[in-house]
Amino acid sequence: MAAKEDYYKLLGVDRNASDEELKKKYRSLAMKHHPDRNADNPEAAEAKFKQIKEAYEVLSDPKKRAAYDQFGHAGLDGSMGGRPGGAGGFGAEGFSDIFGDVFGDIFGGARQRGGVQRGADLRYNLEITLEEAVAGTEQKIRIPVLVTCGECSGSGAKKGSSPVICTTCHGHGQVRMQQGFFSVQQACPTCRGTGKQIKDPCGKCYGQGRVQENKTLSAKIPAGVDTGDRIRLSGEGEAGERGGPAGDLYIEIQVKRHDIFTRDGANLSCEVPISFVTACLGDEIHVPTLDGKVLLKIPAETQTGKVFRLRGKGVKQVRGGPVGDLLCRVVVETPVNLTKEQKALISQLGESLSGGGKHHSPQEHTWIDGVKDFFDKLTG
Repeated sequence: MAAKEDYYKLLGVDRNASDEELKKKYRSLAMKHHPDRNADNPEAAEAKFKQIKEAYEVLSDPKKRAAYDQFGHAGLDGSMGGRPGGAGGFGAEGFSDIFGDVFGDIFGGARQRGGVQRGADLRYNLEITLEEAVAGTEQKIRIPVLVTCGECSGSGAKKGSSPVICTTCHGHGQVRMQQGFFSVQQACPTCRGTGKQIKDPCGKCYGQGRVQENKTLSAKIPAGVDTGDRIRLSGEGEAGERGGPAGDLYIEIQVKRHDIFTRDGANLSCEVPISFVTACLGDEIHVPTLDGKVLLKIPAETQTGKVFRLRGKGVKQVRGGPVGDLLCRVVVETPVNLTKEQKALISQLGESLSGGGKHHSPQEHTWIDGVKDFFDKLTG
């Protein structure tokens, strides 16, 4: 007897291959060497198909794989539980099992016995203001959704009647089809896997068991939500088929752009314009927060871009943690629409300040010195 080929080489995987890798490779090879796909030489294809199946049966079983890794093919003698032909046993049952595993997705199968199926999940995009997102809110939403038909209570049959046993599958919900030497089991095409037929359909849902309605719900939005957060309302999705459970409704939050504040996690930020005089001499100004106005002290000689932090004036996030801060970035506003007199006064001020050199404009002079050094190096 010729020596058997190494199972790992047969499947084209290394000895450390995971179960998922084995299954993926096995399915690919099984479809490639299926006898029905090799009409030019079905005998050779069937032989290769059997070898692939035998290799996968061993390597997908932890105990058999361990024995094979340690002792090779000799470690499998008598370990197949008495099935005809050992690991290579390939009777009708073996064909049925392998076909269901590899080709089930191609030909389709009954989703659930009796046709019971969970309803679909729904998504609703909800746009709210920043104030609502921070404080929390309750919103009324209206959604079109499939609900259980009230006329037939979801059975699909006319009131006073009921579904009957399917004459095609005799109530099993599945039928067998012969394809070559394969026996294929799939959902009954007459009753779609329910096992029952509706002879006298409901006049409201036309036998579907569900009708579309517009449903109004009250959605509680917790404080601290942000754009991208999802809120799940269990059982508020579409009704299930044939008495199956309803799906869920997912509300996706979109926070509107705010005129003053921008949000970054728990922190809020805003720009605060101040006058040239305030920047020079300092002052106390009112700045907005989501809780109302607060006083912000601007020290003398404040520069554009200076950020002041107001602790605890940000957002408490929905997932917990400390309340964030409000970051106020100061922008010094240059005076516009000046009169002749004002321009003259500023000109006098400029002349007075220029006499102080670096003392009054340290950043300007530092920058000018840096530029001078840069060009000196280029020309040097």
